[in-house]
Amino acid sequence: MLKIQDQVTTSCTDCNGKLKLFSAFQMMQDCSELWLDTATEYRDFLRAHGLAQLIASRQVEVVRVPNYKEKLTIQTGVYGCEPLFGFRNTFIYDEAGNPCYKTWSLGVFCDLKTGRMKKLPQEVIDAYTYEPKLEMHYKDRRIVVPNAEVKTFAPVVVSRNDIDYNQHLNNAHYVRIASEYLPEDFNVKGVRVEYKVPVKLGEEIVPQVLTEGNFIYVKLLKKELPCTILEFEQG
Repeated sequence: MLKIQDQVTTSCTDCNGKLKLFSAFQMMQDCSELWLDTATEYRDFLRAHGLAQLIASRQVEVVRVPNYKEKLTIQTGVYGCEPLFGFRNTFIYDEAGNPCYKTWSLGVFCDLKTGRMKKLPQEVIDAYTYEPKLEMHYKDRRIVVPNAEVKTFAPVVVSRNDIDYNQHLNNAHYVRIASEYLPEDFNVKGVRVEYKVPVKLGEEIVPQVLTEGNFIYVKLLKKELPCTILEFEQG
């Protein structure tokens, strides 16, 4: 388990002084990445075999959106592992220790050269010490988009500032882009993100938006196929 301290600063807030959803995703992602340095044997095995664990999906429950200057604790830990998949909780707590965001994510083990999924040996899986699975409402990692009216918007070009050290669009930026198509008064209660195909510098993604009940779905298309699907639930 890894805990890091953070604070809601000016660059993290929206026009109402609340933590941006995009910034919350960045905090959770950063904590997960820093965790890797605490699991040195696991990290060294991946590097020695040219492997990486890439996120395939994340579900977020929004309990309460923190305000400007609030101090936060981000906590992450792995609660399960299979030959192809790893499972992780990442929670954000306020100063009183109450959760603001509850999340679980699924990572896929991939060969960095081929980009294909690759199994971990069972001895590596068995050797790891796992954390308890935290309490939240767990939904399926796959998002089923309803058959509803679709609105298609102008393409978004991926810029240099969107790219991370994996040389593709950073996971949190998919949320930033998709959030632009939510109504201003949309109070986000939950989010699910299904990552399908990475997007690289200079490529275009075409947003498509569907609404059904309290849910808004955003499909980000790359060459007419979904690269990421996001589901936003209104509270």
